[in-house]
Amino acid sequence: MKPITTSELAQDYTRDGFISGIGVLSAEEVTTHRAQLEKVESQIGPLHYHNKVHTVLRSPYELATHPTLVDLVEKILGPDILLYNVTYIIKEPATPSFVSWHQDLTYWGFDGDEQVTAWLALSPASAHSGCMRMIPGSHQRGIREQVTGDDPDNVLLQSQTIENIRDDDAVLCPLMPGQASLHHGWTIHASNPNTGDDRRIGLNIQYISPKMRQIKAASDSAMLIRGEDRYGHYETDQPATQWLSQDAAARLRVSTQKYQAVSGVPNNP
Repeated sequence: MKPITTSELAQDYTRDGFISGIGVLSAEEVTTHRAQLEKVESQIGPLHYHNKVHTVLRSPYELATHPTLVDLVEKILGPDILLYNVTYIIKEPATPSFVSWHQDLTYWGFDGDEQVTAWLALSPASAHSGCMRMIPGSHQRGIREQVTGDDPDNVLLQSQTIENIRDDDAVLCPLMPGQASLHHGWTIHASNPNTGDDRRIGLNIQYISPKMRQIKAASDSAMLIRGEDRYGHYETDQPATQWLSQDAAARLRVSTQKYQAVSGVPNNP
């Protein structure tokens, strides 16, 4: 069978709002990066939902800038790419944590939608372990109303939920360790609890076009990883230069607080 090209994958992304099952890492690389993550956790505590981890930990920076991912993102966004945020999203085994139906761009404060999110699996992401579910084509219909809440089992910051979504319309996006999916910020997606016996570990990576502005905050930051930034809308994030910086825990608290201050309220529809 003829291999699928990056151009063909980009066409599928444009049509459906997501693509899945993209091979990025070897089994050996997955083992190495997962071991690095869990060694850091043993030293500074859980890394689930901390933001800008690529600025204090070398492993997520290397993964977020992996040529396979960035080459595909370039086919979608064009030659100029900013790395906006990198976050581990981890569901522990046999726990009730879930993600409700939502759209990412509702909360990020950008004045456009030239954005791609990658989700890279460092452990099996299956129906059993709570892989993502996507609504094909939903990115073409723009913003949907999201109701906020305070469900402690909902991974999302404000338990934001799009109501009246038909589960029968959803497509499962299972990933083997080392595989990734990409999805658009208007694509409606969700995930169920992890009922398995292993952690479901994903690295969530947000890429944006330099032309988009942040309109919810006086300042924001990003990192140029390919091409040029001819706009200068963002302060410059610096990549981690070592496996684990000495002040990693304190810096992660600050970066997470800053990110959540922007993403804590929705954009104006």
